[in-house]
Amino acid sequence: MTQARGPLDGVKVVACSTAQAGTVPYMLMADLGAEVIKIEVPEVGDNSRKSGRIPGFPSTYFETNNRGVKSLTLNLKSPEGREILYGLVKRADIFGQNFRPGAAEKNGFGYEDLKKINPKIVYVSISGYGPKGPNAKLPGTDSMAQALGGIAEAYSIPGQPLKTGIVSVADETCAILAFGGMLAGLYCAKTTGVGQKIETSLLGGQIRLMGWTLTTAMWRGQNPVTGQARISGTAERPGMSASFNDRDGKPFVFQLNGAPKWKAALGALGFYDQMERKGFADLGVAMTSEEKRTSLLKALDELFATGGRDEWVKILRDADIVAAPINTLLEAADDPDVLANRYITEVEYPKHGKKVKVHGSPWHFSETPPRIGIAPELGEHNVPILKGLGYSDAQIREFKDKKII
Repeated sequence: MTQARGPLDGVKVVACSTAQAGTVPYMLMADLGAEVIKIEVPEVGDNSRKSGRIPGFPSTYFETNNRGVKSLTLNLKSPEGREILYGLVKRADIFGQNFRPGAAEKNGFGYEDLKKINPKIVYVSISGYGPKGPNAKLPGTDSMAQALGGIAEAYSIPGQPLKTGIVSVADETCAILAFGGMLAGLYCAKTTGVGQKIETSLLGGQIRLMGWTLTTAMWRGQNPVTGQARISGTAERPGMSASFNDRDGKPFVFQLNGAPKWKAALGALGFYDQMERKGFADLGVAMTSEEKRTSLLKALDELFATGGRDEWVKILRDADIVAAPINTLLEAADDPDVLANRYITEVEYPKHGKKVKVHGSPWHFSETPPRIGIAPELGEHNVPILKGLGYSDAQIREFKDKKII
């Protein structure tokens, strides 16, 4: 078998997308071998090229979200620019945009416009709030979706103000869902010949991310208890997921279900006698009142403060209890399982004369492994892309002189 460049080798994508949720889906496509042409404003480019600048490195923001794609500068407000876009769309499998709702239609590249050019096109549109509703026309951001979607409360600490997180979970969740949606649309188009418009949003992604916890809250009609620990289940089969600090203040987490696991954990840790004397040999006791729950957690806090995190995690894991250190971002980047699976890898940046750590791929493909590239310079692929559409050197020079590219 001749190895293709990736599992999406041969798939052609045109993306008029910026920011994070609008670019990560296509970066993932490029990782897996698709040809992705990113349309950028001539001379200006995607504004995020200037974000996350560290001296001696490329933009962390632009690089993370646009690696492996091709850059074509194009003035889409000009007739010539739109004609070039239409030529690309005619040959493409997927078109993506995350303009403010209505902007694509206004400028001649809405779904109905491109469907006439290529009936099999999979048209992906990403917005802040979704295509319907009172705020559908408003722009959206990661923090807006975190605020509306429930994650700020999910990770809140009682008595402290609710906050959105520094990591762009709304952008990334939306991007991954958009990636899955476009693959489903691509499969449908390939097997039936029918293209379609696929719409998702930052808010929609966050609602999905809340998972079964949201279902439980809706069915109970009450918000979940947040904070250090989640003690749930029934008195007969209680469960616990909780975080604690060791003697040096380093945090870790463990999770278990059922009375046998609780007793196994206490026994392995050497805590059973102390916890029994306090009345907590049975975890189900903590479910009888908030006072009992608070007392149990306080007792465990004191016991875990007598040892080191690595020791506690190893003891729990050896007892077949799920446990893990709570990593900082830098600790996560050096985690042995992260490195072993190449979830973090290194790439060479010739322009900067160095090899640096970057995101790897979350997937392992046995026959067509992903290839990790780097982001393009602005307009780097103008000439080969336009020549591929049949334009001559003279025409390309004229486009450049007229600021069409």
